[in-house]
Amino acid sequence: MRPHILLTLPMDAPVLEQALDEAYHVHRLHLAPDPEALLASVAPRIRAVVTTGAGGVGNAILDTLPALELIAIRGVGTDRVDLEHARQLGLRVTTTPDVLSEDVADLAMGLLLATSRAICVGDAFVRAGKWPGHSLPLAHRVAGKRAGILGLGSIGRAIARRASGFGMSVAYTGRRPHEGVPYRYAANLVDLASTSDVLFVAASGNPGTRGIVNAQVLDALGPEGILVNIARGSLVDEPALVAALASGRILGAGLDVFQNEPHMPEALLAMANVVLQPHQGSATRECRLDMGALVLENLAAHFAGQPLPTPVV
Repeated sequence: MRPHILLTLPMDAPVLEQALDEAYHVHRLHLAPDPEALLASVAPRIRAVVTTGAGGVGNAILDTLPALELIAIRGVGTDRVDLEHARQLGLRVTTTPDVLSEDVADLAMGLLLATSRAICVGDAFVRAGKWPGHSLPLAHRVAGKRAGILGLGSIGRAIARRASGFGMSVAYTGRRPHEGVPYRYAANLVDLASTSDVLFVAASGNPGTRGIVNAQVLDALGPEGILVNIARGSLVDEPALVAALASGRILGAGLDVFQNEPHMPEALLAMANVVLQPHQGSATRECRLDMGALVLENLAAHFAGQPLPTPVV
């Protein structure tokens, strides 16, 4: 018999949805007119939950699924899943690491370029019919600047490779230095920010990193510095960031993530020195297909009694 699984959000590609339907009885929570009624009717049969890193799944749902064995996360973030609670329930948890690193790093560099070269401002300038006849303020060079990276995991390393390609010097900080990398290790985030022209946030979101990019870090980054966040909004003290941008204590920011997505501080919307994205780091067709394929591999391995390709718990 095909196992019953709960899908909390769509898989982004018909071929992935079809593959799920062929192998499993799929109950789509996101399409249910009454999600609570759906859960009540299928809860005893659900053996796996497929969700996203940004969406996650709460303990209230996990506690209603007595047959649950696996949580398959399409993404790398685990901050929306209580891993300790999952362990207590005896659940396995998987993510889709590495397959999204290149696309997220591409967006990180795109946000840097868009912010430093005022690309969005220039686009709006042309569309408004102001060129020719008016001119824009000079923008800022990227090549040769100093890049600081918070978190040198697979995404951080992909950013470092791209920054190096722009002739940027690269330094990083994290829980510990990494062996075999050619980048300078900074003992703490304030030290890293004080020697960086751009600070990339690429660390995991968890209670230990909440608000780690605070006013002290932003002041260390300084009035010529740019913040790029493609990790989680929780890592940045958002009121402190708004204040630093408004007062000119940092030059600008490129933001793909926010504390309370999809909501963000209204003040950011009016700032020309800020480039905003709706959490699009992994949002390429190629990446989402790769992520979905890895979810399918984890599901298949689990139900076949084989080792999970990418376990977290």
